[in-house]
Amino acid sequence: MDDQGFPPPLFILGSPRSFTSLVCAMLGQHPEVYGVPELNLFVVDTLDEFVDTFGGYRQIQQHGLLRTVAQLYAGEQNIITVDMARRWMMRRHTWKVSDIYKELCQKVSPLRIADKSPVYGGSVEIMKRIEDAFPDANYLHLLRHPITQGQSILNIAKGIMAIMADSIDYSTDPPTVDPQIMWYDMQNNILNFLEDIPEERKMMMRGEDFLNEKDIYLKKICNWLGIADDESVMEAMMHPEDSPFACLGPIGAHLGNDINFLESPKLRPGKISSPELTIPLPWRADNQPLQDSVIKLARDFGYS
Repeated sequence: MDDQGFPPPLFILGSPRSFTSLVCAMLGQHPEVYGVPELNLFVVDTLDEFVDTFGGYRQIQQHGLLRTVAQLYAGEQNIITVDMARRWMMRRHTWKVSDIYKELCQKVSPLRIADKSPVYGGSVEIMKRIEDAFPDANYLHLLRHPITQGQSILNIAKGIMAIMADSIDYSTDPPTVDPQIMWYDMQNNILNFLEDIPEERKMMMRGEDFLNEKDIYLKKICNWLGIADDESVMEAMMHPEDSPFACLGPIGAHLGNDINFLESPKLRPGKISSPELTIPLPWRADNQPLQDSVIKLARDFGYS
């Protein structure tokens, strides 16, 4: 417990489609951890701003908070409890997001929250807002190979996430949607933020390594957080599908996590391999490889 009366939360920082939904759900099956869907709260300062920012076509980015409130305060997620969650938000509309988050932490205490909102990696300012609210928070920097991550991004809704992030190479005619730009920017944002975080509160991990050696890396995370790692705990974490958020939610809050994970949350057998960093990119018509800066950063992370 910290001096606020609840364990400091764990924030999983990573770009979209970097195994964050799966890893968070697995950790959330630990008896000392409460894995939430994408809360996205720290993008702004107040709940009013949160609702304004995630309005219109971005309303799906409220789904994680709505599902979390419904589950925590009503014990289930359906149309009625999601409507209750909206009223819960309305009653707190002037609150700072940090106070909203602390109420959720108190609600799940003595468990600690594990949050994997990829939008946090979009700017150092957002992550500093987290650190200001939780100066004892832990940060897991979760990585994925830039080529397989890019392919995965482009396979969802014709690459809408990359387009929304302006991950576009304008030097070609027509411009090329190129997710490596977003990958590089987000990794640098996370690295710049973590530079000032004490070593004992941060960990970096390649998602491919985690999924290929789950027992080893789950124990590493547990030891780092100072939580149990006995056989029964390890077995529980092998079942991310047991999370109340590992499925499509009710009308009005059906997402809150990666759609592929929600539709198929169970662990899949087999090993994950990574392509060579210098191959021609499958999404570029000009057969260009990754940019030199991206290759260098990926090699710094241990990819080859």
